[in-house]
Amino acid sequence: MAITEKRLGERYVAYFPVRAEWDDEESGEHVVAEGATENVGPAGTLVHLHRLPRVGSRVRLAVLEEEEEAEQARKVRVAAVTEVLRVERNPVQPLAALQLVNADEEWRGVVYESAKTWERDHAHFELDED
Repeated sequence: MAITEKRLGERYVAYFPVRAEWDDEESGEHVVAEGATENVGPAGTLVHLHRLPRVGSRVRLAVLEEEEEAEQARKVRVAAVTEVLRVERNPVQPLAALQLVNADEEWRGVVYESAKTWERDHAHFELDED
């Protein structure tokens, strides 16, 4: 059986801080988890979260400013409602694949465009002195 890719565009490696919120259907608990993106696409992202939502859940995702300020003081760059497409329950690096339900244009303009140059903008080169 062939696996069909349903990606809408390229994904870029970018580590933006995020805050994810959802209501756990099983416990009824409101969950708030901090983490970071692993990669960013035009219609979603793969995020590292220590606590993972269930597949199919709706998650309110806030992409935060990158400054090294106190966690509570970070400004929200973009907020979006997402749906969990899949989770990877690796204890070392738990991941959730999130697809945007809304905020597509804002996401593309603010987050996706920044992700395209994230690696270049954050590269740290050490040159040997001979």
